[in-house]
Amino acid sequence: MGESFIRRDAMTQRDDIPDPSSATEDAEIIRTRQAIRDPLTYAIIGAAQKVHSALGPGFAEATYQAAMQKELMNRKIPFESQREFEVFYEDTLCGTYRPDLVVADRVIVELKAVRELARDHWAQALSYLKASRLPAALLLNFGRSSLEVNRLKN
Repeated sequence: MGESFIRRDAMTQRDDIPDPSSATEDAEIIRTRQAIRDPLTYAIIGAAQKVHSALGPGFAEATYQAAMQKELMNRKIPFESQREFEVFYEDTLCGTYRPDLVVADRVIVELKAVRELARDHWAQALSYLKASRLPAALLLNFGRSSLEVNRLKN
């Protein structure tokens, strides 16, 4: 049985998707074949696939977030929703941000429900990953007929 999510490396390069070679030094976009191959990210992706399979595209991001939280609980995968991270510049607190999910204190999960991911979505996920200093992030888009999965790492 084939994968039910869109593999970033299987898609053609488009103007609205950043080139991985232009990513920041601290965080780089990892193509699926070179991705972090650990059980936690696979479990998160499996949960997202189940949610997308059940709901399909067309709902608001908050609906997918609630469904993801339920599915992560069902799978006994620890997570925090909207955990606050602080952003510093030269030892000065400049702001805070709240990623959609932080799973097992290791993976930032950013959920989107859009037809096409924009550069801003990628920049947001990369910034969250860099500021959190966590090892990995998943940028998941539920807004298409197939779940779109993008892995990033610090």
